Amino acid sequence: MTTYTSIANIITERRSIRTFTDKAVEKELLIELLNDATWAPNHKHREPWKCKLYIGEGRQKLVDAVLNSFTEEERAKRGKSLSDRFLSTPAQIVVYMDEDPRQIQRDEDYAAVCAFMQNFQLLAWERGLGCVWKSGGLNYNPLFIDGLGLTKGQRIVGILHIGYFDKKPEGKERTPITEKLDIIEE
Repeated sequence: MTTYTSIANIITERRSIRTFTDKAVEKELLIELLNDATWAPNHKHREPWKCKLYIGEGRQKLVDAVLNSFTEEERAKRGKSLSDRFLSTPAQIVVYMDEDPRQIQRDEDYAAVCAFMQNFQLLAWERGLGCVWKSGGLNYNPLFIDGLGLTKGQRIVGILHIGYFDKKPEGKERTPITEKLDIIEE
């Protein structure tokens, strides 16, 4: 008999994972998950997501892009710890998009890429992989963007750090939706 994990279960059980085991994540599995994630809703079927997958020795290229975007002082202060963290993470995916010059389309595309990334995280969780979605200042650093080979008009939506994990963090309570919901019935 086949058993299915409910979508609600996966959504409520998923956690951001920041510490990974050293077990490699198979490239084929990552590609399969990315392919399934493309079923995210997107306006006019534009499918705006693009990805760069860093695994194995390729992770060093991502580290180099990070370190080359730092000042000498930042490199001295944070370079080693950041480098160690990136290289001890089995896989990273930089998810980016071409920015449409039209505001509405750009917003629609950004929303679609976010849905794609969440799909990926849920699919990964279902397969025993943890992720954390990073969207900090690095993603806006022109030297980092250039170091990845991205061009003007391309925007990083986030970096997914991915791997197997030993310990699942406790969940944090969520605010009941009724505290953020206006119901208009008449």
